[in-house]
Amino acid sequence: MTALSPTLELAFDLIRRASVTPEDIGCQDLMMQRLQACGFALEPMRIEEVDNFWAKRSGRGEDGPVLCFAGHTDVVPTGPLGAWQYPPFEPLIDDQGMLCGRGAADMKGSLASMIIAVERFVADHPQHKGAIAFLITSDEEGPALHGTRAVVERLGARKERLDWCIVGEPSSTTKLGDIVKNGRRGSLNGKLTVRGVQGHVAYPHLAKNPIHLAAAALAELAGIEWDQGNDFFPPTSFQISNINSGTGATNVIPGELDCLFNFRFCTESSVESLQQRMQAVLDKHDLDWHIDWNLSGLPFLTEPGELLAAVSHSILAVTGRETTPSTSGGTSDGRFIATLGTQVVEVGPLNATIHQVNERVLASDLDQLTEIYYQTLVKLLA
Repeated sequence: MTALSPTLELAFDLIRRASVTPEDIGCQDLMMQRLQACGFALEPMRIEEVDNFWAKRSGRGEDGPVLCFAGHTDVVPTGPLGAWQYPPFEPLIDDQGMLCGRGAADMKGSLASMIIAVERFVADHPQHKGAIAFLITSDEEGPALHGTRAVVERLGARKERLDWCIVGEPSSTTKLGDIVKNGRRGSLNGKLTVRGVQGHVAYPHLAKNPIHLAAAALAELAGIEWDQGNDFFPPTSFQISNINSGTGATNVIPGELDCLFNFRFCTESSVESLQQRMQAVLDKHDLDWHIDWNLSGLPFLTEPGELLAAVSHSILAVTGRETTPSTSGGTSDGRFIATLGTQVVEVGPLNATIHQVNERVLASDLDQLTEIYYQTLVKLLA
């Protein structure tokens, strides 16, 4: 068997640890050992049941910009083991050159690339400008309450400087580096309850059917143009993800309807404007309603600047391809880091198999990703 590159060897070590969210199973200890060996000050932060750490290495002194690498060691559950071609926590490279295993793409491959790139950069440039940092959590795939969000709150409270951040989420679509995420839409969730009056279907005049009452309002909400988006974001979307009502009996008019919904919103709309417009529609239809709101994250955007330029230059130098900034897709922990005023981009491998059985990524892409991270470090801090 051909010897593994340093990046792939570390990726194997990380994937072998079955760190299903919120468990870490020693991934962070392994990373911290490597970082401590090249001069990082370590700060483990276990918050509730979640393992996190903050690590930082200054080069010539305390002044200068701070470039942070951010990511997560937790992975999603495997699903049925029988559906996997190979055991999910026994990594291997198949005859197509694919690194197979849970977390190969999302995102232990990126973590390995980050560590190896930083080790090499520090060896080559021990007196680099500014500082390099790592912000790592095991609560990205779960509720995301006690991970990056909580760590960022602590960093913000002590006014920790954080100029640039590279998140290792799998951003690429068809070729490594073809897409980098320079922002994400906000996510606003809600549970709408519409109250009626339960009764017998044979006596509808003695009842109020919340399904019938809510139908027109929900149809109107689904048809609203909330905004037109802008140069960086698509228009805000409203989606109903679940409707539940009834007792299970065919002869009973239900007394209540529950509806789960989500806004994926751009910077043209605010949380308050979306809430007010939705509530106005419900009132217009004279409904007896209540909403429990949950804000998963605000939209953020990193406009063209030093970080995006450095990443784009590095991708071109390593892969020969131009990258396209994009704000599409779901949310990431970048939304929390951006609240510090940090420029945030997501740069990682292909996302074609993330969260699926038989998750895999081209092994050679991880070596190239290491080089992209290294060249970005050189561009910004050498």
